[in-house]
Amino acid sequence: MNLFARLLIATALAFAPLLPIVHAKDAKAPAQTKTVTAFAAASMKNALDEANAAYTAKTGVKIVASYAASSVLTKQLEQAAPADVFVSADTAWMDYAIQKNAINEATRVNLLGNKIVLIAPKDSMIDKVDIRQGFDLAKLAGDGKIATGDVTSVPVGKYAKAALEKLGSWQAAQPKFAMAENVRAALTLVSRGEAVLGIVYETDAKVDPGVKIVGAFPESSHPPIIYPVAATATANTDTVAYLAFLRSSTAKAIFEKYGFTFLIKPTS
Repeated sequence: MNLFARLLIATALAFAPLLPIVHAKDAKAPAQTKTVTAFAAASMKNALDEANAAYTAKTGVKIVASYAASSVLTKQLEQAAPADVFVSADTAWMDYAIQKNAINEATRVNLLGNKIVLIAPKDSMIDKVDIRQGFDLAKLAGDGKIATGDVTSVPVGKYAKAALEKLGSWQAAQPKFAMAENVRAALTLVSRGEAVLGIVYETDAKVDPGVKIVGAFPESSHPPIIYPVAATATANTDTVAYLAFLRSSTAKAIFEKYGFTFLIKPTS
């Protein structure tokens, strides 16, 4: 290599930008966001979304919520779907999940209560309905459909059928029922006017401006509506603190704002 070429190389090296040297031991991986995955009954969506936002703002832990009928979520847990928390809209599906070893039974708490109501589209001529023994739901619906969850599996549908059987109204009304995959789907059918009546939770009716409550079912007409919550058998370590938050006075205020009954004494 001649002298001129050597001078060019030396000059280039002298003026090259100086880049910091990072040793492998000094490199740090980006911080991982802590996450808790919650499977929750469809009727929980509005209230739990707000509670989750409050928890994330307080702790930085992200809550990923998946909403569906309790029956659907339980079957997913049975098939080892990845989740840390399960909130069911009835005790039967929580019992089933425990039997299938999908739940950490020691963490189970009966957290919330609810009511079932009769709803109609907001512009319906149907107004106040006295729901009592022998009330004629079939006549009230006329040629229209009555929406609720599937009465064989979805909790709200099971509660509805139990109430109507107790009141002597089920047999005549049964052919008019449109069975939905979850309570929110039933709510939507009424809100859109595709069903003239519906039986949903009171908490659902309160969050949809497209419907109105026209009657309330006596609590004595059906089994108590109870929402149990528990950690799954594969829950991560961040789940304990999240479950504690759901039992707190902060969560209680949020759930009660949406119409749920808080069934336990707040832990904090």
